[in-house]
Amino acid sequence: MKLPERVTVYEVGPRDGLQNEARSVPTSDKIAFIHALEDTGLRYIEITSFVSPQWIPQLADNAEVARGVRRKEGVTLSALVPNRRGLDGAIAAGMKEIAVFLSASETHNKKNINKTIAETLTAFGDVVPPAIAAGMKVRAYVSTVFGCPYEGDVDPKASVWLTKELRAMGVYQVSISDTIGVANPFQVEQVLEQVLAEAPVESVAVHFHDTQGTALANCVAALQLGVTTIDAAVGGLGGCPYAPGASGNLATDDLVAMLHSMGIQTGIDLDKLVEASRLAAAFVGHDLPSKYLKAHLGKQARARRRAERGA
Repeated sequence: MKLPERVTVYEVGPRDGLQNEARSVPTSDKIAFIHALEDTGLRYIEITSFVSPQWIPQLADNAEVARGVRRKEGVTLSALVPNRRGLDGAIAAGMKEIAVFLSASETHNKKNINKTIAETLTAFGDVVPPAIAAGMKVRAYVSTVFGCPYEGDVDPKASVWLTKELRAMGVYQVSISDTIGVANPFQVEQVLEQVLAEAPVESVAVHFHDTQGTALANCVAALQLGVTTIDAAVGGLGGCPYAPGASGNLATDDLVAMLHSMGIQTGIDLDKLVEASRLAAAFVGHDLPSKYLKAHLGKQARARRRAERGA
């Protein structure tokens, strides 16, 4: 098995992870969460979205979060931006990296953005070039690559074409996303082989949801093709509000534990990552799905019980 020596984990918990949570999370908790993530060794953290509060109330405090977090050397903080108004907000809040997003399926794109794919690409003209001119880096998500909750199967050619279009605009990296968690390793290999035939491997990332428990297997398929950037959310937070049935993102804890056990470096302290997951679970008010987190907490509980019996 040919695998990379090092993988970059792109943490999306503070944005993609929190956007669908029912309990309102105070700004101070979000900032403390981001600081905890910075201390783990993560080098890329998506912290919020400059979207209308009408659409995602949980992220209404985007400017307060962006202005309130520390800028730690070696850590890139990014924010999702849907339009020019969002870009202006991101610039005013001091963001140095943004992400834009669209879907590979027309129906999901219309449900998510209220535009056709063609209209979305045109609208990116008001976001991507001005952002680059302002000295920002721009990343992009292509959603529903492996399946759409409304249309079913999605032609891989759509993702190939969109990746080429986005890179031509100046986007430095395109995250190929399994928004509803239906991909399997064979499908991942088929789609990525086509995408990588048209784009350098360093310009491609992957973003998996764990709806059917295949996210880690899908990561291995991507790694074997040379992909070295993987999106994940600490604890397995998240789920797309415009993708019915989508469960949480791939848990950063599970991903890092697997990578380390395979001898692949990440620069991330797994123990500190678990503490960040515990912090998130406390303020969202429910257990998180990360399997590594559950095993770790179970191990700690057993150790406490043994200590109590010994006493």
